[in-house]
Amino acid sequence: MKIRAAKGLTFDDVLLIPQRSSIASRQQVDTSSPLTENIRINIPIVSANMDTVTETAMAIAMANAGGIGIIHRFMPVDMHVKQIKLVKRAQAVMVENPYVISLDATVVQACEMMKRNDVGGLIVLDESRVVMGIITMRDVNLAPSDREFVRQVMTGRDRLITAKPGITVDEARALLYEHRIEKLPVLNADGTLKGLITSQDVLKPVQNPFAALDEKGRLRVGAAIGVTRGELDRAAALLEVGADLLVLDIAHGHADHCIKMVRALRQQFPQAQIVAGNVASREGARELAEAGASAIKVGIGPGSICTTRIVTGFGVPQLTAIMDSVEGVSESGRDIPVIADGGIQKAGDIVKALAAGAQTVMIGSMFAGTEEAPGSPVIRDGQKVKVVRGMASLAAAMGRRAIERGQDESAEDSEDWMKVVPEGVEAVVPYRGNIGEVLHQLVGGLRSGLSYGGAHNIKELQEKAEFIEITAAGIFESGSHDVKRI
Repeated sequence: MKIRAAKGLTFDDVLLIPQRSSIASRQQVDTSSPLTENIRINIPIVSANMDTVTETAMAIAMANAGGIGIIHRFMPVDMHVKQIKLVKRAQAVMVENPYVISLDATVVQACEMMKRNDVGGLIVLDESRVVMGIITMRDVNLAPSDREFVRQVMTGRDRLITAKPGITVDEARALLYEHRIEKLPVLNADGTLKGLITSQDVLKPVQNPFAALDEKGRLRVGAAIGVTRGELDRAAALLEVGADLLVLDIAHGHADHCIKMVRALRQQFPQAQIVAGNVASREGARELAEAGASAIKVGIGPGSICTTRIVTGFGVPQLTAIMDSVEGVSESGRDIPVIADGGIQKAGDIVKALAAGAQTVMIGSMFAGTEEAPGSPVIRDGQKVKVVRGMASLAAAMGRRAIERGQDESAEDSEDWMKVVPEGVEAVVPYRGNIGEVLHQLVGGLRSGLSYGGAHNIKELQEKAEFIEITAAGIFESGSHDVKRI
Protein backbone atom coordinates (compact mmCIF):
# COMPACT_ATOMS: atom_id res chain seq x y z
CA MET A 1 0.00 0.00 0.00
CA LYS A 2 1.13 3.53 -0.75
CA ILE A 3 -0.45 6.95 -0.27
CA ARG A 4 0.33 9.91 -2.47
CA ALA A 5 1.14 13.01 -0.47
CA ALA A 6 -0.34 15.33 -3.08
CA LYS A 7 -3.93 16.50 -2.66
CA GLY A 8 -6.32 15.77 -5.51
CA LEU A 9 -8.01 18.90 -6.81
CA THR A 10 -10.94 19.53 -9.09
CA PHE A 11 -12.24 22.67 -10.76
CA ASP A 12 -14.11 24.16 -7.80
CA ASP A 13 -11.05 23.75 -5.56
CA VAL A 14 -9.05 26.42 -7.39
CA LEU A 15 -9.15 29.78 -9.09
CA LEU A 16 -6.80 31.29 -11.66
CA ILE A 17 -4.94 34.40 -10.57
CA PRO A 18 -5.58 37.31 -12.97
CA GLN A 19 -2.58 38.41 -15.03
CA ARG A 20 -1.64 41.72 -16.62
CA SER A 21 -3.37 41.87 -19.98
CA SER A 22 -2.87 43.83 -23.19
CA ILE A 23 -6.11 42.46 -24.63
CA ALA A 24 -8.65 45.22 -25.18
CA SER A 25 -11.39 43.00 -26.64
CA ARG A 26 -12.43 39.38 -26.28
CA GLN A 27 -12.43 39.15 -30.06
CA GLN A 28 -8.65 39.56 -30.12
CA VAL A 29 -8.07 36.07 -28.72
CA ASP A 30 -7.63 32.85 -30.65
CA THR A 31 -9.68 29.90 -29.36
CA SER A 32 -8.37 27.31 -31.81
CA SER A 33 -6.55 24.30 -30.41
CA PRO A 34 -5.18 20.90 -31.50
CA LEU A 35 -7.62 18.02 -31.05
CA THR A 36 -5.11 15.37 -32.11
CA GLU A 37 -1.56 15.58 -33.40
CA ASN A 38 -2.86 16.27 -36.94
CA ILE A 39 -6.29 17.88 -36.41
CA ARG A 40 -6.98 21.39 -35.17
CA ILE A 41 -10.43 22.77 -34.35
CA ASN A 42 -11.54 26.38 -33.95
CA ILE A 43 -13.14 26.07 -30.53
CA PRO A 44 -11.71 23.56 -28.02
CA ILE A 45 -14.99 21.79 -27.35
CA VAL A 46 -16.00 18.22 -28.21
CA SER A 47 -19.47 16.69 -27.75
CA ALA A 48 -19.27 13.35 -25.96
CA ASN A 49 -19.71 9.97 -27.60
CA MET A 50 -22.88 9.21 -25.62
CA ASP A 51 -26.11 7.90 -27.12
CA THR A 52 -28.08 10.74 -25.52
CA VAL A 53 -25.65 13.39 -26.77
CA THR A 54 -24.06 12.90 -30.19
CA GLU A 55 -25.55 11.64 -33.40
CA THR A 56 -25.71 13.32 -36.81
CA ALA A 57 -27.54 16.54 -35.86
CA MET A 58 -25.22 17.26 -32.94
CA ALA A 59 -22.08 16.44 -34.95
CA ILE A 60 -23.13 18.80 -37.77
CA ALA A 61 -23.95 21.63 -35.36
CA MET A 62 -20.71 21.18 -33.41
CA ALA A 63 -18.55 21.25 -36.55
CA ASN A 64 -20.41 24.28 -37.93
CA ALA A 65 -19.61 26.11 -34.69
CA GLY A 66 -15.91 25.21 -34.92
CA GLY A 67 -15.83 22.21 -32.57
CA ILE A 68 -16.46 18.55 -33.27
CA GLY A 69 -18.87 15.79 -32.31
CA ILE A 70 -18.00 12.14 -31.67
CA ILE A 71 -20.82 9.86 -32.82
CA HIS A 72 -21.38 7.08 -30.30
CA ARG A 73 -20.91 3.41 -31.18
CA PHE A 74 -24.10 1.90 -29.78
CA MET A 75 -25.62 1.09 -33.15
CA PRO A 76 -24.99 -1.42 -35.95
CA VAL A 77 -21.98 -0.68 -38.15
CA ASP A 78 -24.08 0.16 -41.22
CA MET A 79 -26.04 2.75 -39.26
CA HIS A 80 -22.81 4.14 -37.80
CA VAL A 81 -21.37 4.47 -41.29
CA LYS A 82 -24.54 6.18 -42.53
CA GLN A 83 -24.34 8.79 -39.77
CA ILE A 84 -20.73 9.63 -40.62
CA LYS A 85 -21.65 9.91 -44.30
CA LEU A 86 -24.52 12.27 -43.51
CA VAL A 87 -22.18 14.60 -41.63
CA LYS A 88 -19.65 14.51 -44.45
CA ARG A 89 -22.35 15.25 -47.02
CA ALA A 90 -23.75 18.17 -45.01
CA GLN A 91 -21.10 20.50 -46.42
CA ALA A 92 -18.34 20.19 -49.00
CA VAL A 93 -16.72 22.21 -51.75
CA MET A 94 -17.93 19.38 -53.98
CA VAL A 95 -20.01 16.32 -53.12
CA GLU A 96 -17.83 13.52 -54.45
CA ASN A 97 -20.48 10.79 -54.46
CA PRO A 98 -23.82 12.48 -55.12
CA TYR A 99 -26.95 10.38 -55.21
CA VAL A 100 -27.66 9.01 -58.67
CA ILE A 101 -30.46 7.16 -60.39
CA SER A 102 -30.85 5.15 -63.58
CA LEU A 103 -32.24 6.66 -66.73
CA ASP A 104 -34.90 3.92 -66.79
CA ALA A 105 -36.02 4.27 -63.17
CA THR A 106 -39.55 5.34 -62.38
CA VAL A 107 -40.62 8.70 -61.00
CA VAL A 108 -41.91 6.88 -57.91
CA GLN A 109 -38.45 5.38 -57.33
CA ALA A 110 -36.87 8.81 -57.72
CA CYS A 111 -39.28 10.31 -55.17
CA GLU A 112 -38.57 7.53 -52.69
CA MET A 113 -34.80 7.93 -53.07
CA MET A 114 -34.90 11.69 -52.60
CA LYS A 115 -37.12 11.33 -49.53
CA ARG A 116 -35.02 8.52 -48.04
CA ASN A 117 -31.78 10.47 -48.43
CA ASP A 118 -33.28 13.90 -47.67
CA VAL A 119 -32.03 15.47 -50.90
CA GLY A 120 -33.75 17.63 -53.48
CA GLY A 121 -32.25 16.15 -56.63
CA LEU A 122 -30.60 13.16 -58.27
CA ILE A 123 -28.09 12.88 -61.10
CA VAL A 124 -29.41 10.64 -63.90
CA LEU A 125 -26.93 8.16 -65.42
CA ASP A 126 -27.08 5.71 -68.31
CA GLU A 127 -25.75 2.14 -68.18
CA SER A 128 -22.18 3.44 -68.80
CA ARG A 129 -22.54 5.90 -65.90
CA VAL A 130 -22.47 8.84 -68.29
CA VAL A 131 -24.52 11.80 -67.05
CA MET A 132 -27.77 12.10 -68.97
CA GLY A 133 -29.53 14.72 -66.88
CA ILE A 134 -30.80 15.70 -63.46
CA ILE A 135 -34.15 15.19 -61.73
CA THR A 136 -35.32 17.38 -58.87
CA MET A 137 -38.42 17.59 -56.67
CA ARG A 138 -39.57 20.45 -58.88
CA ASP A 139 -39.54 18.13 -61.92
CA VAL A 140 -41.46 15.47 -60.00
CA ASN A 141 -44.05 17.75 -58.43
CA LEU A 142 -44.92 19.48 -61.70
CA ALA A 143 -44.82 16.39 -63.91
CA PRO A 144 -48.07 15.31 -65.68
CA SER A 145 -49.55 12.13 -64.22
CA ASP A 146 -48.96 10.14 -67.42
CA ARG A 147 -45.16 10.52 -67.21
CA GLU A 148 -43.94 7.52 -65.27
CA PHE A 149 -40.20 7.39 -65.96
CA VAL A 150 -37.25 9.56 -64.99
CA ARG A 151 -36.25 10.05 -68.63
CA GLN A 152 -39.62 11.70 -69.29
CA VAL A 153 -39.42 14.38 -66.58
CA MET A 154 -35.71 15.06 -66.03
CA THR A 155 -33.77 18.07 -67.20
CA GLY A 156 -31.78 16.57 -70.09
CA ARG A 157 -28.02 16.70 -70.63
CA ASP A 158 -28.41 19.20 -73.46
CA ARG A 159 -29.96 21.73 -71.04
CA LEU A 160 -27.62 21.11 -68.11
CA ILE A 161 -25.05 23.64 -66.97
CA THR A 162 -21.98 21.68 -65.96
CA ALA A 163 -18.42 22.31 -64.81
CA LYS A 164 -15.03 20.70 -65.28
CA PRO A 165 -12.90 19.20 -62.48
CA GLY A 166 -10.77 21.81 -60.74
CA ILE A 167 -13.37 24.56 -60.77
CA THR A 168 -12.87 27.00 -57.89
CA VAL A 169 -15.53 28.03 -55.40
CA ASP A 170 -15.66 31.55 -56.85
CA GLU A 171 -16.07 30.19 -60.39
CA ALA A 172 -18.82 27.85 -59.22
CA ARG A 173 -20.60 30.69 -57.43
CA ALA A 174 -20.48 32.79 -60.61
CA LEU A 175 -21.94 29.98 -62.73
CA LEU A 176 -24.71 29.25 -60.24
CA TYR A 177 -25.65 32.93 -60.14
CA GLU A 178 -25.39 33.53 -63.86
CA HIS A 179 -27.76 30.70 -64.71
CA ARG A 180 -29.90 30.97 -61.56
CA ILE A 181 -29.47 27.29 -60.77
CA GLU A 182 -28.94 25.40 -57.51
CA LYS A 183 -26.99 22.34 -58.69
CA LEU A 184 -23.84 22.21 -60.79
CA PRO A 185 -22.70 18.72 -61.88
CA VAL A 186 -18.94 18.35 -62.35
CA LEU A 187 -18.12 16.06 -65.29
CA ASN A 188 -14.98 14.30 -66.42
CA ALA A 189 -13.88 14.64 -70.05
CA ASP A 190 -15.75 11.45 -71.00
CA GLY A 191 -19.02 12.73 -69.56
CA THR A 192 -18.95 10.59 -66.45
CA LEU A 193 -19.77 12.11 -63.11
CA LYS A 194 -16.97 13.58 -60.98
CA GLY A 195 -19.12 15.28 -58.34
CA LEU A 196 -21.77 17.86 -57.61
CA ILE A 197 -21.58 21.45 -56.37
CA THR A 198 -24.72 22.99 -54.90
CA SER A 199 -25.62 26.55 -54.01
CA GLN A 200 -25.81 25.50 -50.35
CA ASP A 201 -22.25 24.20 -50.48
CA VAL A 202 -21.08 27.55 -51.82
CA LEU A 203 -23.01 29.53 -49.19
CA LYS A 204 -22.26 27.50 -46.07
CA PRO A 205 -18.61 28.57 -45.70
CA VAL A 206 -19.84 32.17 -45.64
CA GLN A 207 -22.60 31.38 -43.16
CA ASN A 208 -20.28 29.37 -40.88
CA PRO A 209 -16.81 30.93 -41.27
CA PHE A 210 -15.40 29.18 -38.18
CA ALA A 211 -16.58 25.69 -39.10
CA ALA A 212 -14.17 22.82 -38.50
CA LEU A 213 -13.46 21.48 -41.99
CA ASP A 214 -11.28 18.75 -43.44
CA GLU A 215 -8.98 19.19 -46.45
CA LYS A 216 -11.93 18.67 -48.82
CA GLY A 217 -14.03 21.36 -47.17
CA ARG A 218 -16.28 18.82 -45.41
CA LEU A 219 -17.36 19.07 -41.78
CA ARG A 220 -15.13 17.18 -39.38
CA VAL A 221 -16.61 14.34 -37.34
CA GLY A 222 -15.28 11.62 -35.06
CA ALA A 223 -16.56 8.13 -34.34
CA ALA A 224 -16.31 5.97 -31.24
CA ILE A 225 -15.33 2.31 -31.37
CA GLY A 226 -14.93 -0.40 -28.76
CA VAL A 227 -12.28 -3.03 -28.04
CA THR A 228 -14.31 -6.17 -28.72
CA ARG A 229 -13.95 -8.60 -31.59
CA GLY A 230 -14.97 -7.02 -34.88
CA GLU A 231 -14.23 -3.44 -33.90
CA LEU A 232 -11.31 -3.33 -36.33
CA ASP A 233 -13.87 -3.94 -39.08
CA ARG A 234 -16.00 -1.11 -37.69
CA ALA A 235 -12.96 1.15 -37.67
CA ALA A 236 -12.16 0.30 -41.30
CA ALA A 237 -15.73 1.04 -42.41
CA LEU A 238 -15.82 4.37 -40.55
CA LEU A 239 -12.47 5.53 -41.90
CA GLU A 240 -13.49 4.51 -45.40
CA VAL A 241 -16.41 6.98 -45.40
CA GLY A 242 -14.34 9.83 -43.99
CA ALA A 243 -14.38 9.72 -40.18
CA ASP A 244 -11.66 12.16 -39.12
CA LEU A 245 -10.75 10.35 -35.93
CA LEU A 246 -11.53 7.22 -33.96
CA VAL A 247 -12.20 7.47 -30.24
CA LEU A 248 -11.53 4.31 -28.29
CA ASP A 249 -14.53 4.10 -26.00
CA ILE A 250 -13.61 2.28 -22.80
CA ALA A 251 -14.08 3.31 -19.19
CA HIS A 252 -10.62 2.24 -18.00
CA GLY A 253 -8.07 3.00 -20.70
CA HIS A 254 -5.00 2.00 -18.69
CA ALA A 255 -5.65 -1.66 -19.40
CA ASP A 256 -3.92 -4.31 -21.48
CA HIS A 257 -6.79 -4.79 -23.93
CA CYS A 258 -7.00 -1.04 -24.57
CA ILE A 259 -3.26 -0.71 -25.16
CA LYS A 260 -3.34 -3.72 -27.49
CA MET A 261 -6.24 -2.19 -29.43
CA VAL A 262 -4.36 1.08 -29.88
CA ARG A 263 -1.37 -0.83 -31.24
CA ALA A 264 -3.58 -2.91 -33.55
CA LEU A 265 -5.30 0.21 -34.89
CA ARG A 266 -1.98 1.95 -35.41
CA GLN A 267 -0.59 -1.04 -37.28
CA GLN A 268 -3.63 -1.51 -39.51
CA PHE A 269 -4.37 2.20 -40.04
CA PRO A 270 -1.03 4.01 -39.76
CA GLN A 271 -2.45 7.41 -40.80
CA ALA A 272 -5.56 7.28 -38.62
CA GLN A 273 -6.10 9.73 -35.78
CA ILE A 274 -6.71 7.62 -32.68
CA VAL A 275 -7.94 9.03 -29.37
CA ALA A 276 -7.34 6.64 -26.47
CA GLY A 277 -8.53 6.67 -22.87
CA ASN A 278 -9.97 7.21 -20.43
CA VAL A 279 -7.10 7.56 -17.98
CA ALA A 280 -6.45 9.62 -14.85
CA SER A 281 -2.77 9.03 -14.15
CA ARG A 282 0.66 9.90 -15.45
CA GLU A 283 1.43 6.23 -16.14
CA GLY A 284 -1.80 5.62 -18.05
CA ALA A 285 -1.31 8.63 -20.33
CA ARG A 286 2.33 7.77 -20.95
CA GLU A 287 1.63 4.15 -21.93
CA LEU A 288 -1.20 5.03 -24.30
CA ALA A 289 0.98 7.69 -25.91
CA GLU A 290 3.79 5.16 -26.30
CA ALA A 291 1.32 2.69 -27.86
CA GLY A 292 0.61 5.15 -30.68
CA ALA A 293 -2.39 7.24 -29.63
CA SER A 294 -2.91 10.60 -31.36
CA ALA A 295 -4.53 12.15 -28.28
CA ILE A 296 -5.29 11.06 -24.74
CA LYS A 297 -8.74 11.33 -23.14
CA VAL A 298 -8.64 12.03 -19.40
CA GLY A 299 -11.33 11.49 -16.80
CA ILE A 300 -12.32 8.66 -14.46
CA GLY A 301 -15.59 9.50 -12.76
CA PRO A 302 -15.91 13.31 -12.99
CA GLY A 303 -19.10 13.32 -15.08
CA SER A 304 -22.37 14.35 -13.47
CA ILE A 305 -24.05 11.03 -14.27
CA CYS A 306 -21.02 8.81 -13.60
CA THR A 307 -20.82 6.85 -10.34
CA THR A 308 -17.55 5.00 -10.97
CA ARG A 309 -15.81 6.58 -7.99
CA ILE A 310 -18.65 5.62 -5.66
CA VAL A 311 -19.07 2.09 -6.99
CA THR A 312 -15.38 1.17 -7.32
CA GLY A 313 -13.55 3.58 -5.03
CA PHE A 314 -11.22 4.54 -7.88
CA GLY A 315 -10.68 7.87 -9.60
CA VAL A 316 -8.71 11.11 -9.45
CA PRO A 317 -10.20 14.60 -9.13
CA GLN A 318 -10.27 16.00 -12.62
CA LEU A 319 -7.89 18.96 -12.38
CA THR A 320 -5.17 16.78 -10.86
CA ALA A 321 -5.90 14.03 -13.40
CA ILE A 322 -5.34 16.50 -16.25
CA MET A 323 -2.06 17.77 -14.83
CA ASP A 324 -0.76 14.27 -14.15
CA SER A 325 -1.74 13.05 -17.62
CA VAL A 326 -0.04 16.01 -19.30
CA GLU A 327 3.14 15.06 -17.42
CA GLY A 328 2.75 11.45 -18.56
CA VAL A 329 2.44 12.47 -22.20
CA SER A 330 5.57 14.61 -21.83
CA GLU A 331 7.45 11.63 -20.36
CA SER A 332 6.55 9.57 -23.44
CA GLY A 333 8.56 11.97 -25.60
CA ARG A 334 5.56 12.65 -27.83
CA ASP A 335 3.76 15.96 -28.28
CA ILE A 336 0.11 14.91 -28.42
CA PRO A 337 -2.92 16.68 -26.95
CA VAL A 338 -4.92 15.81 -23.85
CA ILE A 339 -8.74 15.93 -23.93
CA ALA A 340 -10.38 16.68 -20.56
CA ASP A 341 -13.49 14.48 -20.48
CA GLY A 342 -16.08 15.22 -17.81
CA GLY A 343 -16.76 17.57 -14.94
CA ILE A 344 -17.43 20.68 -17.03
CA GLN A 345 -20.36 22.55 -15.52
CA LYS A 346 -19.63 26.12 -16.57
CA ALA A 347 -17.37 28.18 -18.82
CA GLY A 348 -14.84 28.78 -16.06
CA ASP A 349 -14.27 25.02 -15.81
CA ILE A 350 -13.22 25.01 -19.47
CA VAL A 351 -10.71 27.78 -18.81
CA LYS A 352 -9.29 25.89 -15.81
CA ALA A 353 -9.05 22.60 -17.73
CA LEU A 354 -7.18 24.28 -20.58
CA ALA A 355 -4.92 26.21 -18.20
CA ALA A 356 -4.05 22.90 -16.52
CA GLY A 357 -2.72 21.56 -19.82
CA ALA A 358 -5.67 20.07 -21.70
CA GLN A 359 -6.02 21.19 -25.31
CA THR A 360 -9.74 20.49 -25.58
CA VAL A 361 -12.65 19.53 -23.33
CA MET A 362 -15.36 16.93 -23.89
CA ILE A 363 -18.87 17.74 -22.68
CA GLY A 364 -21.79 15.36 -22.22
CA SER A 365 -24.65 16.12 -19.83
CA MET A 366 -24.69 19.86 -20.52
CA PHE A 367 -25.23 19.16 -24.21
CA ALA A 368 -27.78 16.37 -23.66
CA GLY A 369 -30.43 19.00 -22.98
CA THR A 370 -30.05 20.72 -26.34
CA GLU A 371 -32.29 20.45 -29.37
CA GLU A 372 -29.63 18.64 -31.43
CA ALA A 373 -29.13 15.83 -28.90
CA PRO A 374 -30.98 12.57 -29.71
CA GLY A 375 -34.47 12.23 -28.32
CA SER A 376 -37.37 14.61 -27.87
CA PRO A 377 -37.95 16.87 -24.88
CA VAL A 378 -40.72 15.97 -22.44
CA ILE A 379 -42.57 17.96 -19.79
CA ARG A 380 -41.89 17.02 -16.18
CA ASP A 381 -43.28 19.06 -13.29
CA GLY A 382 -44.03 21.86 -15.72
CA GLN A 383 -40.47 22.04 -17.06
CA LYS A 384 -39.20 20.87 -20.42
CA VAL A 385 -36.43 18.28 -19.97
CA LYS A 386 -34.46 15.68 -21.93
CA VAL A 387 -33.06 12.33 -20.85
CA VAL A 388 -29.36 11.69 -20.36
CA ARG A 389 -27.70 8.48 -19.27
CA GLY A 390 -24.19 7.48 -18.40
CA MET A 391 -22.75 4.93 -20.79
CA ALA A 392 -22.06 2.66 -17.82
CA SER A 393 -25.66 2.90 -16.56
CA LEU A 394 -27.74 -0.28 -16.46
CA ALA A 395 -29.76 0.41 -19.62
CA ALA A 396 -26.71 1.55 -21.58
CA ALA A 397 -24.68 -1.46 -20.44
CA MET A 398 -27.37 -3.89 -21.57
CA GLY A 399 -27.77 -2.07 -24.87
CA ARG A 400 -24.04 -2.26 -25.37
CA ARG A 401 -24.11 -6.02 -24.78
CA ALA A 402 -26.79 -6.41 -27.42
CA ILE A 403 -24.75 -4.47 -29.99
CA GLU A 404 -21.46 -6.18 -29.18
CA ARG A 405 -23.01 -9.66 -29.27
CA GLY A 406 -25.00 -8.85 -32.36
CA GLN A 407 -28.16 -10.26 -30.84
CA ASP A 408 -31.21 -9.25 -28.86
CA GLU A 409 -31.07 -9.51 -25.09
CA SER A 410 -34.07 -11.80 -24.79
CA ALA A 411 -35.65 -13.54 -21.82
CA GLU A 412 -33.24 -16.46 -22.04
CA ASP A 413 -30.42 -14.06 -21.20
CA SER A 414 -32.35 -12.26 -18.49
CA GLU A 415 -29.94 -13.40 -15.82
CA ASP A 416 -27.37 -11.04 -17.38
CA TRP A 417 -29.30 -8.11 -15.96
CA MET A 418 -28.32 -9.37 -12.52
CA LYS A 419 -24.66 -9.50 -13.53
CA VAL A 420 -24.37 -5.84 -14.55
CA VAL A 421 -22.94 -3.48 -11.94
CA PRO A 422 -23.88 0.02 -13.11
CA GLU A 423 -21.33 2.81 -12.86
CA GLY A 424 -23.67 5.51 -14.08
CA VAL A 425 -27.23 6.71 -13.80
CA GLU A 426 -30.08 7.80 -16.00
CA ALA A 427 -31.39 11.30 -15.35
CA VAL A 428 -33.12 14.28 -16.89
CA VAL A 429 -31.55 17.64 -17.64
CA PRO A 430 -33.25 20.96 -18.42
CA TYR A 431 -34.00 21.62 -22.06
CA ARG A 432 -31.45 24.22 -23.19
CA GLY A 433 -32.52 25.13 -26.73
CA ASN A 434 -30.11 25.06 -29.65
CA ILE A 435 -26.53 23.93 -29.08
CA GLY A 436 -25.34 27.11 -30.80
CA GLU A 437 -26.73 29.20 -27.95
CA VAL A 438 -24.98 27.05 -25.34
CA LEU A 439 -21.70 27.18 -27.24
CA HIS A 440 -21.98 30.96 -27.56
CA GLN A 441 -22.06 31.29 -23.78
CA LEU A 442 -19.23 28.81 -23.22
CA VAL A 443 -16.93 30.29 -25.85
CA GLY A 444 -17.74 33.79 -24.63
CA GLY A 445 -16.63 32.75 -21.14
CA LEU A 446 -13.47 31.21 -22.57
CA ARG A 447 -12.65 34.40 -24.46
CA SER A 448 -13.10 36.43 -21.27
CA GLY A 449 -10.95 33.93 -19.40
CA LEU A 450 -8.15 34.30 -21.90
CA SER A 451 -8.27 38.08 -21.50
CA TYR A 452 -8.11 37.81 -17.69
CA GLY A 453 -5.09 35.56 -18.11
CA GLY A 454 -3.36 38.04 -20.42
CA ALA A 455 -3.33 35.31 -23.06
CA HIS A 456 -3.94 35.74 -26.77
CA ASN A 457 -4.36 31.98 -27.24
CA ILE A 458 -4.63 28.75 -25.28
CA LYS A 459 -0.92 27.99 -25.36
CA GLU A 460 -0.16 31.39 -23.84
CA LEU A 461 -2.82 30.76 -21.18
CA GLN A 462 -1.04 27.55 -20.19
CA GLU A 463 2.31 29.32 -20.00
CA LYS A 464 0.99 32.12 -17.78
CA ALA A 465 -1.54 30.23 -15.67
CA GLU A 466 -1.16 30.36 -11.90
CA PHE A 467 -3.67 28.48 -9.75
CA ILE A 468 -4.58 29.26 -6.17
CA GLU A 469 -6.35 26.74 -3.96
CA ILE A 470 -9.48 28.09 -2.26
CA THR A 471 -11.62 27.13 0.70
CA ALA A 472 -15.33 26.36 0.93
CA ALA A 473 -15.83 30.02 1.82
CA GLY A 474 -13.96 30.98 -1.33
CA ILE A 475 -16.25 28.75 -3.41
CA PHE A 476 -19.28 30.40 -1.80
CA GLU A 477 -17.83 33.84 -2.42
CA SER A 478 -17.23 33.03 -6.10
CA GLY A 479 -20.91 32.70 -6.87
CA SER A 480 -23.77 35.11 -6.41
CA HIS A 481 -24.57 35.40 -2.70
CA ASP A 482 -26.40 37.44 -0.10
CA VAL A 483 -28.96 38.54 -2.68
CA LYS A 484 -32.23 37.18 -3.98
CA ARG A 485 -31.86 36.41 -7.68
CA ILE A 486 -34.59 37.48 -10.06
